Amino acid sequence: MQIICISRGTMSGGKQLAEGLAKKLLYQCLSREDLIEAAIREGIQVGKIETALMKPGLFTERLALEREHYIAFTTAYLCDKVKDGPLVYHGRTGHLLLPGVNHVLRVRVVADWDYRIKAAMKQLNVDRVKAQRYLEAVDEDRRRWAHNLYGVSGDEAGQYDIVINLEQLSVDNAVAALTTISQLPDFQMTPASRRVMDNLNLGARVRLALARDERTGRTGFKVRADNGGVTVTYLPQDSKAAQFIQPVTAGVAGIKELQATMAATNLLWIQEEFKPQSDSFHQVVEIATKWNAAVELVRFESGDAVADSAEKSADPAPVEAAPRAYDGGIEDDVEEAAEGKAGGLAETLEELARLGRSGGGHQVAGGHEHLLKAVDRTAPYTLVVVGDVFLDKSHAVRTRLNRELRSYLSDHIRAPVVGVEDLKSQYLFTKKDALSALLYLGLTAIIYYLVFTHQEPLLNFFVGEEWKTKLMAAVGVFVCTPIVAFLYGNVAKSFLKLIKME
Repeated sequence: MQIICISRGTMSGGKQLAEGLAKKLLYQCLSREDLIEAAIREGIQVGKIETALMKPGLFTERLALEREHYIAFTTAYLCDKVKDGPLVYHGRTGHLLLPGVNHVLRVRVVADWDYRIKAAMKQLNVDRVKAQRYLEAVDEDRRRWAHNLYGVSGDEAGQYDIVINLEQLSVDNAVAALTTISQLPDFQMTPASRRVMDNLNLGARVRLALARDERTGRTGFKVRADNGGVTVTYLPQDSKAAQFIQPVTAGVAGIKELQATMAATNLLWIQEEFKPQSDSFHQVVEIATKWNAAVELVRFESGDAVADSAEKSADPAPVEAAPRAYDGGIEDDVEEAAEGKAGGLAETLEELARLGRSGGGHQVAGGHEHLLKAVDRTAPYTLVVVGDVFLDKSHAVRTRLNRELRSYLSDHIRAPVVGVEDLKSQYLFTKKDALSALLYLGLTAIIYYLVFTHQEPLLNFFVGEEWKTKLMAAVGVFVCTPIVAFLYGNVAKSFLKLIKME
């Protein structure tokens, strides 16, 4: 079923556009106000969440759970609505409610500032100054809501498929244009987008079931679903509540396999081909074990569009990801099985589950934006590891594209992003670290030994009266102090790695 999400600002005309479009297409029309009303009936304290998200210092652990409950509820509610027929949703951040579902048409409606002020003056019956202050305050609240709830700015045009300015374009003509665009094959449901939405819906329903039960309702679970496999991650202090995960979720339809993993935090590992026997796998698991973290896998296959863009091809035309022919669902199960095993994702997840470190996994194909949409940026990632991707490129191109991907992720995810080749040097204590520590410790000890056994000549040197002696003393301090700090710092760094305090 088709979904059109219209993100609207206050007094921008987005509501009229959404209602007109739904009427034209004979679709259901759902507003953010309807969604909020349903969430309140669910028992979610939406008002407190909004206040806490918009005013720093008010966000408590209890409200963090309410936020998870709210996101799960809105996701499940939208998915259930779509089952009844095509849907037009309009609200402040509608484009963020179903991340990764490619057939959603995401529309942003904007209007001239003067147009909005006049609309506010008319609707609120206030003067121009008060209308302007009102709009500025609402826009700021909207930006904070999007940033604190989803970790993004709602004003970036790149998040939308189309941005419509109603300054010159009438609502009726905008409806006509969107009606045509919505019929394009790019915005029709495919087996792949249906699978992504099913995964979102299943994960949301499992999270809702946990939130509704009094035995698990006060626990911060992270849930990820993939083709019926559900991974529930929880913190060590919530291990008592974790024993109820299985009975609480037993009634959720669609679960084929349920795994519960205890983790203090999450490591996100992005790679194209996973191998449980590889050194990088063992390094990631070793770090996850040290940090008591779950490892979330993302198998990333770059699309042609990414490669073309990164290589700065002379052809500026965007290249679509390889389309998948609709097969009427006959071969769908076969494809799912093949995809689940592709790239070693399934067997690596199985090995992580056996080690108690599985944080779930999924596949993403396309460009950097597709990868970012698939990542839950509200999750408490401690480290993002980028492994071997762009495998079909030459070594030089692969290295450059990998570096660009890491830079892109660093700009959008609030966690350190490192290459898999850097794990050993940065986070693991190796023989090289042991030898370096011994060398630096030896040099440091020699320096201290020489200083303490030659105190008298050194003191005479530093307190000399001649200007040449003073100059040499100053140069000596200037040169020797950084050297001693460097040696001692490396000894301390190696020691902290040894005792696992990176």
